[in-house]
Amino acid sequence: METPFTENALLGERVRLMQPRKGYRVAVDAVLLAAAVEAHAGERVLDLGAGVGAVALCIASRVAGCHILGIELQADLAALAERNAVLNGMNERVRTIVHDLAQPLPAGIAAFDHVVTNPPYLAAAAADPSPDRSKALATVESSAGLARWLEVATAALKPAGTLTLIHRSDRLDEIATQLARLGWGALAVKPLPPAARVLVQARRADAPTRRTSPPLVLHRPDGGYTAEAEAILRHGEPLAF
Repeated sequence: METPFTENALLGERVRLMQPRKGYRVAVDAVLLAAAVEAHAGERVLDLGAGVGAVALCIASRVAGCHILGIELQADLAALAERNAVLNGMNERVRTIVHDLAQPLPAGIAAFDHVVTNPPYLAAAAADPSPDRSKALATVESSAGLARWLEVATAALKPAGTLTLIHRSDRLDEIATQLARLGWGALAVKPLPPAARVLVQARRADAPTRRTSPPLVLHRPDGGYTAEAEAILRHGEPLAF
């Protein structure tokens, strides 16, 4: 009998992941984003838009001793994230709560060393949402737009912390403008060709700067992953800016 979930694996079977059979499914973006977070043992990481916990579990698998809190709007996905933490034996270090980012964060959720996020890529005004409500919420901005996501992310960081996000490359200038307004305009940018996406890492700064590092090319001409991408996606190597 077909179940509503599938069990999949990430990082060459290091991470096991239950996720809905239909609707939004975890893609390589989550693994790339997790690999770009410069976390260390003993540090605290906040994952905004945690979904079923893929980013948090990939970070926890790579960085022993760090603690990750996920925030997710959809209660059913947050429940799966909690189950996935147990499934991977990481529930003492990885937690997920239900919260709408349009509202202030619950008391006591602040002062993180790192914030990581994969916001919905599409602005509501320009999107044709999926008929699947869960997938639409994951891919199209709803109660909280991009500016709000970045406000919440930067407000939760320690002064020396980092914000790491993945987003559409055609929204990079919008991201840079918003982060400069918030005082977090020192940006390192990593293009991900042929995908029209970029990784962005932001730090606090008095004046905005932008450094673009060499791209991470994801695919060979034959369609397979490049050796550099394979090292990150299959073998858990960190992704350097």
